Amino acid sequence: MSSRTARGAPHRTASATQRGNDHDRIGGGGKGRVIAAHGRHYVVQPDNGSSLLQCFPRGKKSEVAVGDRVSFEVTSANQGVIVAADARRNLLFRSDQFKSKRFAANLDQLLIVLATEPHFSEDLLGRALVAAEAHQLEPVVLLNKADLLTALPLARERIASYAALGYRIVEVSATGAADAAHAALAPLLAHRATLLLGQSGMGKSTLVNLLVPHANAATRAISSALNSGRHTTTFTRWYALPNGGALIDSPGFQEFGLYHLTEGQLERAFPEFRPLLGGCRFYNCHHLHEPGCAILDAVAQGRVAPARHALYAQLLHEASQVVR
Repeated sequence: MSSRTARGAPHRTASATQRGNDHDRIGGGGKGRVIAAHGRHYVVQPDNGSSLLQCFPRGKKSEVAVGDRVSFEVTSANQGVIVAADARRNLLFRSDQFKSKRFAANLDQLLIVLATEPHFSEDLLGRALVAAEAHQLEPVVLLNKADLLTALPLARERIASYAALGYRIVEVSATGAADAAHAALAPLLAHRATLLLGQSGMGKSTLVNLLVPHANAATRAISSALNSGRHTTTFTRWYALPNGGALIDSPGFQEFGLYHLTEGQLERAFPEFRPLLGGCRFYNCHHLHEPGCAILDAVAQGRVAPARHALYAQLLHEASQVVR
């Protein structure tokens, strides 16, 4: 076995006694956590350690997300109904003009995965950071594939401005230096619920397999609970970590709309804006073209990057386009 496997406890399948008990619980209920979602299909891990349940929420308008703590009723050996969800600490989602897509609930931090190759989108990085700030999540920017030395300098140059803003940057090579990557990331993730977020091709799957013992087996179990292997690349998954905490893997994405954020949320989600808020001539300044705007003055003086202000202006424009 590899050193990665040795880090985790041995994987155990449900015993015959446990499977028998699962059948006995039909008609009963309990508490658990939603650990996967695909459409209105949810997988719940019961707190008592019994087998995974495929659940549907009671009521067509009920909204459930990965990470939610829920109460359920068992309807068959491997199915149930979610009857209630506990209050959330937070819910991270993206939205466009017409719909929204939930990532996960009850999170502590956001691990934004970039790579030296392929080329990553600074627009998506900026939007992910805004989302983290708006939802009071600790953001960490992870630069993967740092062993690709020819591409590393440019990647570092592209994220230097974010480091200057105070964002934490971690460089790893999940493939080329797996043990070092594990040593760097494990303390960062322990006892925290962390959403792994990034475009396709950044190496997220490799990171999951590095950090989560038996991640492939866990994915197969969840896919089986969803009754379809085709979901394995399209659903969000909650993995418990061996040293406490959880890693939540989400599908790769190419767009990150934040149409749901208000103007007030947006302006406070830019840390370089915050010291300047309240310094504008007009109390209802939009920071777009108003005279006496403290933020526009800072852009002109080079204290706020034009690209960051352009992102703010674009997000504000998008938020005004929502169909009410």
